[in-house]
Amino acid sequence: MCTTEMIAFSKANPYFERLNACLLGLSVDSNSSHLAWAYDIYCKTGIRIPFPIIADRNGEISRKYGMISNEVSTTETVRNVYIIDDKGIVRLILVYPMNVGRCIPEILRALQALQIADENKGSTPANWVPCEPMVVAPPQTFEELLQRNESITQNRNGMSWYLSFKNPQNCNVIDKNDSCDCKRIEENKE
Repeated sequence: MCTTEMIAFSKANPYFERLNACLLGLSVDSNSSHLAWAYDIYCKTGIRIPFPIIADRNGEISRKYGMISNEVSTTETVRNVYIIDDKGIVRLILVYPMNVGRCIPEILRALQALQIADENKGSTPANWVPCEPMVVAPPQTFEELLQRNESITQNRNGMSWYLSFKNPQNCNVIDKNDSCDCKRIEENKE
């Protein structure tokens, strides 16, 4: 992970904590290298890295998670992001090439989408933004299909029995002033 990403994740850590998520870094560098890196970031920016960074010197963890692409390098990790739920299940994998930095607001949006979809037993549509309507699970019986079409006609909340929407329960915007703009979190002063 590059320095800009360490700084960005550090600044965004409170947002992850509000979503009950814990950040964890993984690098094939040594622990002493991580300490020097974290100290350099602190000395030059005043930012403390608030999450652990695992030293995976032999690449064992990185290889198990598919983070080393032999086509790119046999020792350098690609920029992967994993969202792992509280049961230890990998729910989302984002893979960034070495020359493209991660976009923290998109990671936060995806995390919140997973949480809201799970809690509301539905799906989030393309370009979903936290707390906007989500897609209702499709009906399972013909009677439910008829009821769904009637509901759509009355409430104007969809286009057909297989695509209707509802407002999610227990959805909170992390910060009213935030959007899916990568610069917004970078410029946010804690």
